[in-house]
Formats: sequence, structure tokens, C-alpha cells
Amino acid sequence: MKSEIIERFTRYVKVDTQSNENNEACPSTPGQLTLANMLVEELKQIGMKDVTIDENGYVMATLPANTDKKLPTIGFLAHVDTATDFTGHDVKPQIVENYDGNDITLNQALHIVMSPKTFPNLKNYVGHTLITTDGTTLLGADNKAGIAEIMTAMAYLIENPNIKHGNIRVAFTPDEEIGRGPHKFDVAAFNADFAYTVDGGPLGELQYESFNAAAAKITCKGTNVHPGTAKDKMINSAKIAMAFHHKLPEMEAPEYTEGYEGFYHLLSIDGDVEETKLHYIIRDFDKQKFEERKNKVISIINELKDIYGQDAISLELNDQYYNMRDKIEPVKYIVDIAHQAMENLSIKPIVEPIRGGTDGSQLSYMGLPTPNIFTGGENFHGKYEFISVENMIKATQTIVEIISLFEEREQQ
Repeated sequence: MKSEIIERFTRYVKVDTQSNENNEACPSTPGQLTLANMLVEELKQIGMKDVTIDENGYVMATLPANTDKKLPTIGFLAHVDTATDFTGHDVKPQIVENYDGNDITLNQALHIVMSPKTFPNLKNYVGHTLITTDGTTLLGADNKAGIAEIMTAMAYLIENPNIKHGNIRVAFTPDEEIGRGPHKFDVAAFNADFAYTVDGGPLGELQYESFNAAAAKITCKGTNVHPGTAKDKMINSAKIAMAFHHKLPEMEAPEYTEGYEGFYHLLSIDGDVEETKLHYIIRDFDKQKFEERKNKVISIINELKDIYGQDAISLELNDQYYNMRDKIEPVKYIVDIAHQAMENLSIKPIVEPIRGGTDGSQLSYMGLPTPNIFTGGENFHGKYEFISVENMIKATQTIVEIISLFEEREQQ
């Protein structure tokens, strides 16, 4: 299994699949379709049935039941796109055998080193085979590790028909990193009772709570006049933007929060005297506090309108997804089974809220309850991203064990 999962993963990460929020097409980048079509062919080769890809790049396939028992149809999903935070072009994965716990030179020419002094989590991987970047790109374990693990699990089940199971559905989806993963996902066509996204991080992660999420785009308008004659005439849009930002609670930002704490996050600011645009995301686990955060933004906007004029600042505020806990709790046993599967494999489950979102956040509200399980990756979205091959194997085994436990559950 080790060589198989390494081969799959390193092949997938070499395809540039970064999504692009500025392109309204689906998928938003051609590389995602390239990988999706590769996966279609591979699914057919390993023996999956009903393999389809639609015009939007959503791949689906079935592993048919090999028992007459009436079992639920379980789905497993992963996304093909990688994050926009750091380049995913020309990824060159590097394999570190039997990691010794010391510094890892990612790029000797550029003097890029990943050190356990900076990343103490590396100490958890002594003796592991690690896959890293070459220091110039992200790796793409988020979420190509999930794809490799699902694919390897399906191949294993096909090769081992003595493991009994009901219908298993898999799907590989585009544009998760820009929040659009489920937007064109056909839940009815997927036809599963529930699903799991394989999109988590370190070993043992099991998540069924996510943020409530909104995006705020703020445009500030100014009047540019030569600074030598600007008195009582110039209105500096950049200063209006600064005034807005300074009215937000300073400590309620990602760099100061953890656990169940929400935040306002300034993603970007771009502008000049004439016009400045700010892009924020707003996050909170608690629905009431989430609404209060949005109302806080609206209140500040109105306050600045009174100072600078009604046309000086405008707001576009849109909800993105909601806390999937509300939809998963009624079928909490699907989380409990994943928990048991990990324990059966001597993996300590880490049940934590996702300080972010997965496709499951939206899919759960579309009628497909979808908790999230680990992939084994660390330091996602940057040049220090890495993944343990041993933990990828454990994620693959967890998928198989979940499937087995549902079959056993029906015997009881």
C-alpha cells in the first residue's frame, strides 16, 4: 500500500489545480478539469462502476455492494483544487525517508529549511516517510492526499471482496478552496445516505462542527485633489478604509483566537486616494454571535456614512456556509462510527471544531450530512506543507474500517 499511495499522491500534486475566485466558471481553472479527467480514467481502471464527470468537473463513481444486507449508501469526498494562498505551479514533491527529527533542507540553492525549532510538530514524525515541497510551492496535500486515500481504499476493497459492504459512492469536486465546492454538486445524483469528507489535517482529526461564515467586501470612495490645494476638498478613501478597520475589535482576529472563538479577518486591502477596497471574512461557531458580528460591520458602515457621506462607503455582505453541527447531530452515530474506526486502529480520535469549512459544511445543509476525517497533512497552504506517508495509510485504513463497521452494525 505504501508505494501505491506515494505514487498516486505524487502524481496528483504535479497537476496545477489552484482555484481562482475571480473566475465565475466551474471549475474556475483548467487544471482542475485535467486532474478530474485523470481520476475518471483511474476509477475505471481500478474497477469502479457508474463513473461520471459532468460539465462542471464533478466526478462520481460507485463501488457496488457485495452483500445482500440492506446497508446505507456511504459517500467519501475530496476536492481537486488547491489553495490560492501560495503558488501551486510546478510542484516538485520530495520524499524524506526515515525522518531523523532534524532540519529538513527543502531547497539548498534558496536556503529554505524546515526546522523543528519553528515547526515543533515535526518531532511527531521521527521514523516516518515524509513528503515535502521543494520550498517554492505549496504541496497540495489539501486535498490531493484525500483523493489518494479514497482511491487507495476503493482499490483495496475491490482487491479484497471478503470485506463486505453496501454501496459506496465517491466524489471528487472542484473549487472547495474558494467556497464553491458544493454549489453545483448534485446531491440527488450522488444518492448517498450520508458522507465523509477526507479533508482534515493531522492524524486522528474528526470534525463535525464548522464555523458559520460570511464574506464582506467594502468599497470606500474618495476625491483626489492635488495635495498642494487639497484643503477642504480631498477625501482620502484609504483613510476611510483605515477608519473602518480600526473600529473592529483588535483582538478578534485569527492571530489572536483559537478553539470556539470567532473573528473578523482582513484578507486584502487595495486602493489609493480615489478608491479603496477591503475584503474580510467573518467567522463564528455560535449562530447568534455570528449575526452580531455581521451587525457590527453594518453598524460601522452606517457610522462612517454619517461622517463621510452616504456614497463614501458601501458594503457587500454574503453568507458562505453554516455550522454543520446542526445537521449532523440528529445522525451523530455516523461520527461515533468514525470515532470507533479510529480507536480500532489504535488512532486517538481528536474531535475538534473545524476553524474553517469543508464541503461538508454546505453539503450537510443540502441534505447530505457530512463530517470530516483526517488526511495526515500538516502546515497546509504554504511552502512548509508536508505529509506523513504512514498517516496517509492510516487514513486509508480508517476509510475501510468505517465501511466495515457499518456492515457489522447491521448485524447487531
